[in-house]
Amino acid sequence: MKNIVLTSALLAALSAFAGNPVRSGSAGASELLVNPWARTAGWGEGNTANVRGFEGLYGNVAGIARINGMQVGFANTQWLMGSGITLNAGSLVTPTSNGGVLGIHITNMNYGDIEVTTEDQPDGGLGSYRPSATVIGLAYAKKFTQSIFGGINIKMYNSAVNNLSATGVCFDAGVQYIPTNVKDFSFGITMRNIGPSFSYRGDGLSIVLPVPTGLYTNSFQNRSEDFELPTQLAIGASKGFDLVEGHKITFAGNFISNSFKKDQFTVGAEYAYKELFALRASWAQFDNRFDGLRSEAITGPAAGFTFNLPMGDGKLDLSYAYRMTNSAFGGIHTVGTAIVL
Repeated sequence: MKNIVLTSALLAALSAFAGNPVRSGSAGASELLVNPWARTAGWGEGNTANVRGFEGLYGNVAGIARINGMQVGFANTQWLMGSGITLNAGSLVTPTSNGGVLGIHITNMNYGDIEVTTEDQPDGGLGSYRPSATVIGLAYAKKFTQSIFGGINIKMYNSAVNNLSATGVCFDAGVQYIPTNVKDFSFGITMRNIGPSFSYRGDGLSIVLPVPTGLYTNSFQNRSEDFELPTQLAIGASKGFDLVEGHKITFAGNFISNSFKKDQFTVGAEYAYKELFALRASWAQFDNRFDGLRSEAITGPAAGFTFNLPMGDGKLDLSYAYRMTNSAFGGIHTVGTAIVL
């Protein structure tokens, strides 16, 4: 068991310098990097080690194995306020008869209405179109030993406009290690968005040009270059401390190695009162040593809270998170709710 954890840590360390800022912006399907859930947003994605329940469908799929009953979650995100982009997500995780946990989830990003323009009519007046991106996933996780949880999340990604679309498949895999001899300590590692390259297809790539004789025109189909997926490796640890009765504080740290942008370091803390209320805050820092420039829209702090309301044999969770962005935008607001049975 220890060998498994040490091997995972070694692989993470070998990838610690895999971030490649030179390739920033060259990957596709960047929507796969957008976290839709409120608790994880408040952590600044720093809870790879201690995420549990349906939010593990993004943070670390191994975390969905750490539930006792069914969970249904929903969230709405106002992404980069001022951009008009909204994100809606829904999920369901439930234990199975073989001791595992099955999860399904869907996330949709809506970019609003964009006016149609052409070379002949650059000022528009031809109507509008509505781009969107959707991620649908099926996940399975299981408790393998008293200390090791693991899972896999298979995702289908689709990006579309009215006459052009791209569809591909990728997967996430994750492990959480929770030693029985150290109270409230956890270690987690996850790989996200592992899959083959794919490209856009559709009538939007066609262009009408004169044939070589110049006597008439014909429609020609352009080819779209394949794009790679924005693969990530995240590794983190967390430790909880009991204060006076009913009060607890948890600290967590996380490192994300990005294949197509700068690496990210996150530290965060959460205060919880029994299972009724939680308040969390975090700080994310990107590795700017390569160029000394801040090139990410999301900067520095994030914070959030959760209220747990008893509901029969279960409870209703209400969560909110705010992530700070640079001055060009008005931050990111995420509101989430969950029914826990």
